[in-house]
Amino acid sequence: MTAYIFPPPAVQSLPIRGKTERFPINRLFFVGRNYHAHAIEMGKPVDKSVERPFYFTKSRDTLLDSDSTTPYPPETQNFHFEMEMVVAIGKAGFRVGLDSAHELIYGYAAGLDMTRRDLQLVARDKGRPWDLGKDVEQSSVCSEIVPMQGQIIDQGTIALEVNGQTQQSSNVDKLIWSVREIIADLSLFYHLQPGDLIYTGTPEGVGAVKTGDVITGHVQGIGAVTLTIGAAE
Repeated sequence: MTAYIFPPPAVQSLPIRGKTERFPINRLFFVGRNYHAHAIEMGKPVDKSVERPFYFTKSRDTLLDSDSTTPYPPETQNFHFEMEMVVAIGKAGFRVGLDSAHELIYGYAAGLDMTRRDLQLVARDKGRPWDLGKDVEQSSVCSEIVPMQGQIIDQGTIALEVNGQTQQSSNVDKLIWSVREIIADLSLFYHLQPGDLIYTGTPEGVGAVKTGDVITGHVQGIGAVTLTIGAAE
């Protein structure tokens, strides 16, 4: 048995609907600006004819179960919600073709990519990495995984409310790059592995939250995610 000088981190995992086993997490990938209206509200329109998807990653230690409370994070005055459909990968794949991309899918979930927007925009405008804005502790919120092996979700409402008031409302058929296209493209850069999660992008309507706010989002046919914003530590 290997000995360590301190206890190693626990395995990150999510519940799976209808199963006692949990879904172990490998990596967290995020697709940037994947809805036209959101790209416009961020001041960076996307022309799919000349651009490819772009991605950022977050530590799996940022993962947080739905129905949790996260403290308002330090060093920000503009903490934003981003509602997303999440794809859970259940099969290894590298350089996967569009026609077989669906074979890697284990299931789907509803997720939140919580963001220190002020820090992200400063980094973006200076051409620096987004880590301080995006790789925020307890900021990758995810519902239970819904097993849907090999299925492509290409339509369904995606929406978010803060304290019961609708802030985001769209449809996943408005994704600039579809689930199939995202998996195929991302697999050109990475050997995708079981346990990888892909947050597919957020629609327009992102905004700031404050201590005490309750965020509830859902993706039609998949499920809902809830997060309460706690006091700063």
